[in-house]
Amino acid sequence: MARPVPVIAVTGPQRRARGPRTLVALALRYYGARPLQLRPQDTLSPERYHGVVVTGGHDIDPVLYASEPEVEPRHDPERDAFESSVIDDALTRGLPLLGICRGAQLLNVRRGGNLFQELRSRRQHTSNRWTVLPLKTLKLSEGTRLQELMGCERCRINSLHNQAIDRTGLGLRTVGRDLDGIIQAIEDPDRDFLVGVQWHPEFLIFMSRQRRLFRGLVEAARRQMTGGD
Repeated sequence: MARPVPVIAVTGPQRRARGPRTLVALALRYYGARPLQLRPQDTLSPERYHGVVVTGGHDIDPVLYASEPEVEPRHDPERDAFESSVIDDALTRGLPLLGICRGAQLLNVRRGGNLFQELRSRRQHTSNRWTVLPLKTLKLSEGTRLQELMGCERCRINSLHNQAIDRTGLGLRTVGRDLDGIIQAIEDPDRDFLVGVQWHPEFLIFMSRQRRLFRGLVEAARRQMTGGD
């Protein structure tokens, strides 16, 4: 019997970001899912999908976590509002969700956490340079779902962010940090698959352990469809 084909919503900005979204869709299709691209001006119909990927992009507006701006703003209020609704619905319905970079940050904010608005002053052992290449070190906590999924305790990741999680939100735990102790991964241990990563695995899908993030999401969405079978 053919396996069910879960539909995975892939959120992003109204314009641009075609490359990352195409790579996310490619990874999802590789593991047997059907991606559904969603943009802020689309009508949100949650019954159409079984899991969510919230992709990277502009910084989160600090008003969403009750803070004053500390850096020159590069915000997308329309996207913030749209993806907040998608995340809140996924949390309510228990849908599998993978937050990538700003997606991880927004997930944390929706759970009541906050963010560091700049990282340069917090770096001593790592470069603040952006790179799509896996040149930075991720340290994963032992015994976590993400460590089990990726199969490593020290992994190589890329870095394309200038903000990061500070205080984790309700029910979320830190499961990965870089060499400066900056949070790189969060998960909710009480959910089947609720994961946020600060790096961009879609640019690293040539690495099997990075693809496993998408495989884990698709498998969780398939369980969601079949009632856990």
